[in-house]
Amino acid sequence: MLPCATPPLQSPAHLFPALLYYIAPAPLPHPIHTPELINPHPANMKLNLPAFNVQLDQQNGRTSIYDFLRHRYVCLTPEEWVRQHFTHYLVEHKHYPAALLANEVTIEVGGVARRCDSVLYHRLGGRPQVIVEYKAPDIRITQQVFQQIYAYNSVLHADYLIVSNGLQHYCCHIDYRAMQVNYLPEIPDFEHLQQPDRP
Repeated sequence: MLPCATPPLQSPAHLFPALLYYIAPAPLPHPIHTPELINPHPANMKLNLPAFNVQLDQQNGRTSIYDFLRHRYVCLTPEEWVRQHFTHYLVEHKHYPAALLANEVTIEVGGVARRCDSVLYHRLGGRPQVIVEYKAPDIRITQQVFQQIYAYNSVLHADYLIVSNGLQHYCCHIDYRAMQVNYLPEIPDFEHLQQPDRP
């Protein structure tokens, strides 16, 4: 089991001015301690995620990593290192169908083109079910990081939001019927994803 960071007993509500779709989000759980990164090269960063068969390529002094969802090599950055580990984790350990997952999904937020890091779509209808936002391991997950995924969800209206820097993972389920946001203790398996809670 890969646990998510857990909410504290009390959280300051004033840290949450933004709206999540039309629901006021629950307070952000306190992040767990982020260990120091000894080696800054992305391929040497140890993450709180299972290992997978990494395919790297070196050309003209630039390192690329194979993205099995986009079927091509992409520039290896710390954030991309997290993305590749996390998408492999979702497919290989949580049984998310690779055919329903997409990386770098372009959407328009407030008239500006933005890119969602990863999106899982519903099997029927193609509506977004899960949005995942990644950060580099040395970036703390803060309220500002969550504001970014809230902005994406104002357009996509997904049922689950996940934020990870490869060391800390947060997952919340949005109950649109009860107008609540509930943080989960772990990333749910694909078969346990709930059907949309909508009025």
